[in-house]
Amino acid sequence: MTDATLKPKSVDGTEEHGAEKSRPEKASTVEAAPPPDAIEPNPDLTPEEAEQARKRYLLRRFWISARRYWSSSGDRLAWPCSIGLLAMICMNVGFQYGINRWNRGIFDAIERHDAGTVYYLSAVFVPLVLGSVALVTAQVYVRMMIQRRWRSWLTAAVIARWLANGRYYQLNLIGGDHKNPEARISEDLRIATEAPVDFIAGVISAFLSASTFIVVLWTIGGALTLPVAGMTITIPGFLVVTAVLYAVITSTVIAIIGRHFVQVSEVKNQVEAELRYTLTRVRENGESIALLGGEEEERNDLDKTFSNVLKQWALLARQHMRTTFVSHGSMLIAPVVPLLLCAPKFLAGGMTLGEVMQAASAFAIVQTAFGWLVDNYPRLADWNACARRIASLMTSLDGLERAEQSDALRRIKHGETQGNAILNLNDLSVSLDDGTAVVKETQVEIAPGERVLVAGESGSGKSTLVRAIAGLWPWGHGSVDFHADRRLFMLPQRPYIPSGTLRRAVAYPRAADSWTAAEVKAALAKVGLEYLNEKIEEDAPWDQILSGGEKQRLAFARLLLHHPDIIVLDEATSALDEKSQDRMMETLIEEMPTVTIISVAHRAELEAFHSRKITLERRKGGAKLVSDIDLGPRKARRSLIMRVLDNRR
Repeated sequence: MTDATLKPKSVDGTEEHGAEKSRPEKASTVEAAPPPDAIEPNPDLTPEEAEQARKRYLLRRFWISARRYWSSSGDRLAWPCSIGLLAMICMNVGFQYGINRWNRGIFDAIERHDAGTVYYLSAVFVPLVLGSVALVTAQVYVRMMIQRRWRSWLTAAVIARWLANGRYYQLNLIGGDHKNPEARISEDLRIATEAPVDFIAGVISAFLSASTFIVVLWTIGGALTLPVAGMTITIPGFLVVTAVLYAVITSTVIAIIGRHFVQVSEVKNQVEAELRYTLTRVRENGESIALLGGEEEERNDLDKTFSNVLKQWALLARQHMRTTFVSHGSMLIAPVVPLLLCAPKFLAGGMTLGEVMQAASAFAIVQTAFGWLVDNYPRLADWNACARRIASLMTSLDGLERAEQSDALRRIKHGETQGNAILNLNDLSVSLDDGTAVVKETQVEIAPGERVLVAGESGSGKSTLVRAIAGLWPWGHGSVDFHADRRLFMLPQRPYIPSGTLRRAVAYPRAADSWTAAEVKAALAKVGLEYLNEKIEEDAPWDQILSGGEKQRLAFARLLLHHPDIIVLDEATSALDEKSQDRMMETLIEEMPTVTIISVAHRAELEAFHSRKITLERRKGGAKLVSDIDLGPRKARRSLIMRVLDNRR
């Protein structure tokens, strides 16, 4: 849970009053259409059939979003680059044909001992090679440009949906196959957008090459006549027939022995992501682990996770060994086959040496084209797994988006207050995503400048209630209404400290230069962090350097800079001692006397800084508001005691 500056929301959940958009929002229009219908389990299917149906849906779901890159809402360079890549592939096949014809000419000249032709063709070879190299280099550049721009476009679109309406937080609250979204967005999405471009370019190149050089084989090879048992059998286009049979055999074998490649690759990617997630968790919680001496337990957990990785790598290695056995054997045999087939006709004088070499070259090209699947099957399997993983995240986002647009599962509405109230909770009930009630039927009206303390035993739903007020918890019914043009700022128990300079950490979520250095230093001094003033421009891992209490002080410094209208404090002083807590609250009230405060806390001392206390009591079927009392007199006594103590000090 992070600090957040929020705008009031309208009843339909859209932000108002010109809230600033982040950069990824530019691509959010690609998902403007309603999310695709979710696949419904078919009770007539076996578990295996149901899993296959789910996987087919995930691939279809990936393409629903990915193909929009070439639509009117996509990249303006998508079609020009794609057409340019296609043109270069066609031109490259033309250069291949030119080099193939050159092979025939040079070997025929060598066979005739024609020195002039040899020298001429040697000179011609240079521009052929230079042209082919330049074309292939340009083709690589354009292909990688498409991959880069497609990835950038789709990543921006997914991140925009992920960040919209707090979905990145809500994903942690619902079930589904969307663990480690950061790995899916960074790694899986990269592979999911790079591989299809390579595949499509490879397929087109293979098709054009096969079509062109099959004609060459048919023309050069002609028919082969063989004597069999006193008869003669004529095989028209025998080189073409042999090339097709050879490719069919190798492709069939690779498909059979690699039929589990996709599944193994998918599981491998999943366990790799789990290992990265576990390592990240250890790094992020290093202090707690070190203080508790949990290194051995973490090591055992990492060893267990890494063992799963090694196990899946072993299974993947077996698949690679089998496919390599076929592909490498095919690579060694393919150049020899046409020579052996053409040898009888050459020895009988029916073919020239140049024709034999041209046929061998054409056969190799055709075999490479037909064997494209053999060479790319492992990568195709890897793409399949990555596309499904990113589609699983898209599907979970679809579910949240569909719930936002549907009344099937009731959601908390956000609107504007009527009258003088700055915040209204109208018949507010908060529930889990499955409909289980957490807080029931809460009716509260808060006036501007009120300071309300929300109390109750642990597990009574206090934090869930304030998240609903902040707009981060969507499930339930009733409404949370804000006064128009009022900003809400939430401080959680564990403040978020972004990477970068200390100045950026204090200014977050605004830019570091939103306030002058003097203003930032003044805010730090007011919360007792003046000893950090000389380090505000220092780029350091402040999340690890600062203690829990210092982080909470820094969060109060943010409040002083942002000066919101409504503040929600969720155990925001739990890491501070009583004296420091009092200082923070006194500073907050002194600097922003008209601010509205909603606090969740267990400490009774905080009652002195609030004018009102509402208490939640956990009950069967959801917590309920059981009391709403005025704390004014208590506050006065507390203030008198504090003044006496201050005078004595």
